Amino acid sequence: MTEWQKSDWRNKPRIQMPEYLDEGKLSAVEAQLAQYPPLVFAGEARTLKSQLAAASRGEAFLLQGGDCAESFGEFSADLIRDTFKVMLQMAIVLTYGAKVPVVKVGRMAGQFAKPRSAPTEVKDGVELPSYRGDIINDLDFTPEARIPNPDKMLHAYTQASATLNLLRAFSKGGFADIHQVHAWTLGFTDREESERYRAMAGRISDALDFMQAAGLTSENNEELASVDFYTSHEALLLEYEEALTRVDSTSGKWLAGSGHMIWIGDRTRQPDGAHVEFCRGVQNPIGLKCGPSTTEEDLKVLMAKLNPENEAGRLTLIARFGAGSVGDHLPRLIRTVQAEGANVVWSCDAMHGNTIKSASGFKTRPFDSVLREVQEFFAIHRAEGTVPGGVHFEMTGKDVTECTGGVRAVTDEDLSSRYHTACDPRLNASQALELAFLVAEELGQTAQTRHAAAV
Repeated sequence: MTEWQKSDWRNKPRIQMPEYLDEGKLSAVEAQLAQYPPLVFAGEARTLKSQLAAASRGEAFLLQGGDCAESFGEFSADLIRDTFKVMLQMAIVLTYGAKVPVVKVGRMAGQFAKPRSAPTEVKDGVELPSYRGDIINDLDFTPEARIPNPDKMLHAYTQASATLNLLRAFSKGGFADIHQVHAWTLGFTDREESERYRAMAGRISDALDFMQAAGLTSENNEELASVDFYTSHEALLLEYEEALTRVDSTSGKWLAGSGHMIWIGDRTRQPDGAHVEFCRGVQNPIGLKCGPSTTEEDLKVLMAKLNPENEAGRLTLIARFGAGSVGDHLPRLIRTVQAEGANVVWSCDAMHGNTIKSASGFKTRPFDSVLREVQEFFAIHRAEGTVPGGVHFEMTGKDVTECTGGVRAVTDEDLSSRYHTACDPRLNASQALELAFLVAEELGQTAQTRHAAAV
């Protein structure tokens, strides 16, 4: 078998990718990107992989969240800060519930491309190519806007680089101090409608007070003042991915330099397709979306291709079935993994299977459906005796009205007031934090079940 090369995907069937009209311009952009520094480094990817290995054993828990599709037009320091902030709040609540470290991975600094259910869309009798994310074409419904433009990859790189720079500053520069983060969370539980979460927030406060009394403070313990924060995105636009792929000088292995973790979507996981071919050759942690159409045989082949050495932390299986359907699919896939003796992290994407069209005409996701899928995911893992290793949410720190429900009760009628997403509906900051409290309750129940089984 010949050694893998980063361009090997070009010999495989490709789907969900644009056809660029100007090959010369595309080649020039790829050559330019190939000269730019990678956005992430191999040591960071290896550290993330080791933390995900702990999550596969139940010794850590993965929180993956962020934008459905990052936008060039909405890019700002405040938006990055607010999403980072709510993820830190979620992580503290989950840490308390799980009693293990939380691995924080943002859907940030690279989530610019989106697969679509159809290659074209029709409005008022006009048919145009689908919008595929700001790295490829524009949202405006005009023929010119929908032409794939290679220069947008350079814009994406610049924005991803700036985002990573700010995330690194926030994570290590004092903004992530655990006491400050918890103070923000107390603001959420002070509201009358959040009363049911106040008791857990109070117990977290007591734990932090005890630590401080015992001499564990942010001043003398760096781990209380800073966090590790990683980036991830769907590796969809392979020209961009290849251009940023480098050989790691310390190991001689290839690294996808576009983000710490990359994943393969439910639409692009063909075992002999271009996306699987690319992802199998890089050393980054890889995510694999598993939807209702994932067969046991496909999963066996994909695990063998993507993680031939069965390395713990290398492969995260991101289950996305929809509330009410988890029981039809997750048990058979769990048993396939067990039969193969495969090391994987099981994560729950409770967003993508729960998208509906509201009575007001907006695409939305009901909070109760998202929560129900999470609860079903945990219940099945408890029944199977396996580890529920993480959750995966599309969310934002902004006060948007895109998903209905939650303690602040976004209704169908509210959707039009702050519906800003360029693609799929996202949880707002309040809904995301509320979900963290509810997931923490599930984690606590799972921990009790495992403890009882061990006694």
